[in-house]
Amino acid sequence: MAGIADALSEDENGTIIALEVTAGGKKAVFPAGYNTWRKMIGCRVSAPAIEGRANRAVVELVAGTLNRPTASVSIVSGATSSQKRLHIAGIGKEEVLRLLDKFPL
Repeated sequence: MAGIADALSEDENGTIIALEVTAGGKKAVFPAGYNTWRKMIGCRVSAPAIEGRANRAVVELVAGTLNRPTASVSIVSGATSSQKRLHIAGIGKEEVLRLLDKFPL
């Protein structure tokens, strides 16, 4: 899991996760691999990238995976891009790494 630590940064209010999102897939998966070149964690959602549906699905999926309320997850940048930065309030980088450690990359 050492590699994915590069996709995470911490601020005084929580952790920022760099995501590479694929919308409109068959199945929602997070984490869905790690792009070592971009230093981003993969995320696939089944919702289409229309009218913010994929963004809402990403927020819900990440919140559920990290056992956080959806209100604590927000898109900081990349709302119209496949490369997004999400802020998860109230959780540190080490805790995010511990929770993601359960999943194969």
